[in-house]
Amino acid sequence: MKLMTVLVLLTLWVPAAFSSNGPAVARVNGEEISQLRLERYFTEYLEDQGRAVASIRSPSAYKQLRKAALDALIDKELLWQEAVKRGVVVSDATVQDQVARTRQAMGGAQVFARRLEDAGFDEAAYIEYTRRDLAAQQMFAELTKADAPDEKQVRAFYQEHLAEMNRPEEIQVRHILIKVPQGADASTVEAARLRLQAMRTSIEQGADFASVARSDSEDASASAGGDLGYFARGRMLPEFEAAAFALKPGAISEPVRTAVGWHLILLQNRLEAADVSEEQGLEMVRVYLARQKQVQARLQALAQLRASNRIERIDDE
Repeated sequence: MKLMTVLVLLTLWVPAAFSSNGPAVARVNGEEISQLRLERYFTEYLEDQGRAVASIRSPSAYKQLRKAALDALIDKELLWQEAVKRGVVVSDATVQDQVARTRQAMGGAQVFARRLEDAGFDEAAYIEYTRRDLAAQQMFAELTKADAPDEKQVRAFYQEHLAEMNRPEEIQVRHILIKVPQGADASTVEAARLRLQAMRTSIEQGADFASVARSDSEDASASAGGDLGYFARGRMLPEFEAAAFALKPGAISEPVRTAVGWHLILLQNRLEAADVSEEQGLEMVRVYLARQKQVQARLQALAQLRASNRIERIDDE
């Protein structure tokens, strides 16, 4: 549970006495989801995605996100109702433990009570919400149990994707570029090289490579001090790549000519190629396939709940 948004979450599964907040946007087996409940949850739903209502400029995007939030609320209601049908029971001790941890995280009993009151709820309502939340989580876990991946499938996937698991040699470099126009005469080419050579001399005498790149490089990376990050072979121009991979960490190349001009290259770091052992690779595949099966189980469980229950959407304007 995200404690920062716990008061917003109070609106998800509140007792019936609090559920009739304005017109309904949906009904699940006759149980209403109110417009106020959706509006409060919509804010939290957007926060989960790092967005805010004010940032959504497109009406169609707003409608799509609101629909997704209502779908999530419907799923939560379905899970709670299924938990009731199957007699899922969450012990008082479990509920009280969760409430106590939330109370402590909020800063103590007085702060907790005040924040509940500000949101229009009392502790009894929050306890009921917590019980329903935990029961729905338990129900979801039971519905989405998945068997472990078959070992034949694991080994086949491992063999098929072995090359992707191994990390090639990578280097991290900074560079300074002095552009030379296509078809430039010899004097222009040489003038650019001499300019770059002067920068190299200045750096050797103590000037900071990144600072020189920011002030003098003609590449888009200048604002980042010439930093190109990590890359493997096959990503850069052949002449540039050959010179860069030949350097030792901390070394600076002589001026390197490519189709775009002259480059000065600083090798900052090198990551040697690393092969994943068979044991490591197989375990990585087991974890990946288990997650895939879990995702599929979740989708199937929710789809089955939606298909076997009566859902009335009223908010599809």
